[in-house]
Amino acid sequence: MGTALIYLLVVVAVAAAVFGLAAAVFGRGEELAPLAPGATPTRLPVGEIEGDDVRGLRFQQAVRGYRMAEVDWVLERLADELGRTGTERDDLRARIAELEGSGRDHRDEHRAER
Repeated sequence: MGTALIYLLVVVAVAAAVFGLAAAVFGRGEELAPLAPGATPTRLPVGEIEGDDVRGLRFQQAVRGYRMAEVDWVLERLADELGRTGTERDDLRARIAELEGSGRDHRDEHRAER
């Protein structure tokens, strides 16, 4: 019984020494400094965001990270939505330019009749 107790104490002492050495070498796991206000660890364009920008976006993974399938699903939906709204926006801009052009032509014809 005495020998088993001595072995147990030696194992605990060695484990404590290894833990203390590892803590001294690797630190206590200090947190990183917080990001500046408005900063993000991911990269997106400064201007308009297109669907391909979102499709190319990837999040950093951590031990207690995220469910990749869910985030990828959300990103795909967001990319599709941005692509759809971008197409609608471009169509509306073209329609506005067309209407402005036809309005100028109509005014020019009206002035020529006078």
